[in-house]
Amino acid sequence: MSAEILVNVTPSETRVALVENGILQEVHIERQERRGLVGNVYVGKVNRVLPGMQAAFVDIGLDKAAFLHASDIITRIDNVEELDRDQLPSPDISRLVRQGQHIMVQVVKDPLGTKGARLTTDITIPSRYLVLMPRSNHVGVSQRIESEPERDRLRSVVTQFSDENIGFIVRTAAEGAAKEALEQDALFLRKLWGKIQERKKKHAKGGVLYEDLNLAARILRDFVGVEIERIRVDSRLSFQLLHEFVEEFVPQLAPRLEYYEGERPIFDLFDVENEIQRALDRRVQLKSGGTLVIDQTEAMTTIDINTGAFVGHRNLEETIFNTNTEATQAIARQLRLRNLGGIIIIDFIDMQNDDHKRRVLHSLELALAKDHAKTSISGFTSLGLVELTRKRTRESLEHILSCECPVCKGRGSMKTVETVCYEIMREIVRVNRAYAADQFVVYASAAVAERLLNEESHGLAELEVFVGKQIKVQIEPLYHQEQFDVVMM
Repeated sequence: MSAEILVNVTPSETRVALVENGILQEVHIERQERRGLVGNVYVGKVNRVLPGMQAAFVDIGLDKAAFLHASDIITRIDNVEELDRDQLPSPDISRLVRQGQHIMVQVVKDPLGTKGARLTTDITIPSRYLVLMPRSNHVGVSQRIESEPERDRLRSVVTQFSDENIGFIVRTAAEGAAKEALEQDALFLRKLWGKIQERKKKHAKGGVLYEDLNLAARILRDFVGVEIERIRVDSRLSFQLLHEFVEEFVPQLAPRLEYYEGERPIFDLFDVENEIQRALDRRVQLKSGGTLVIDQTEAMTTIDINTGAFVGHRNLEETIFNTNTEATQAIARQLRLRNLGGIIIIDFIDMQNDDHKRRVLHSLELALAKDHAKTSISGFTSLGLVELTRKRTRESLEHILSCECPVCKGRGSMKTVETVCYEIMREIVRVNRAYAADQFVVYASAAVAERLLNEESHGLAELEVFVGKQIKVQIEPLYHQEQFDVVMM
């Protein structure tokens, strides 16, 4: 599978698109004013300790206090070596941290919606081939490296660079890497950790100790599993910075990095701009004529599959099976493209054949195997739904590019014109009983006002007789459909 990376840079925003076989698969967006925090290391101050939640809120200098759960600090906090952890039946936040304490933490999840950032004291610092784990002597190897001889070789080599205070995880990109390259990575990470420790002494009362790389460099560092043919950058300055980065850390990518000087905007290649717009729609059209309906809520994301215009060629069961199988590929792509995470419920079209269910589930597993984010599938439930989880660290594409509708407040629907008209009539009766007035003037949107003066004119006339007051209707062009005012004169 071939891949191309497009990097679009403006002074306020960087966008990176991953295109595989001519089809957009992932979009990453980082804005200067809202840079991602995942991977950053801070010295934070514990503001509140909540034993009932087994969690603490930590001030790391953001608008919202960050969240630190006991399970993320039970073995990694600096100040609890004296505790006998074997005697702790469960993580006890009140014994691990105290209010006003300053601790070193790392962000593992960006602030999402109304929630603050998620923290851990289990610090990890990644490079191209290795991930450094301070205060650990463990050496692990990525599960994506399947060859046992290669796993043994990598573990043996990297163990030489670890000690009782420094451990490593060998990343997938290290498969086949020479000992010299791994040693260079380990030395770099050790030096970086030493600098972080020095900064910690200077910023003992709070501050940033380490910030992860910018978006473009981070993508190149973390990219594994796909052969990159070209990396095109439309900013000369960013191209020069990336060239220096890949020369030092990913030298094999240096010949593929190029400065894009084309007349067309770089994201017009491969129709990336239009694909981003389509990724904000609820409906996704399948080639066969079927459709996906994707609804993202705060609790979970639901995906419904419909046959749509697809009628098949043999029988109904075969048509349903083919639609569901095609949908698995589209679902896997949409999860990556929209960066959907958390709990995801998929409502496949009902299948009676157990073999078809197994094949559809297998097709979904194969499609999700290409995803760099960790996913877990629990299979079909008794209701015929498929439940899966996808690791969420950053905001979804919709949350980055969109905001809540000021009219419907995120409901996704508005009250009908008819409903608003009847609300206005009830409001007139309520106001008439509470206050003395000579007449009423109703200010409403054009659609509501026109209905009151036409289809509902008879009901409005009866209301005038009932309250014994004249009722005038005035169009207010700036009002949305649900907005109105009843004014006493």
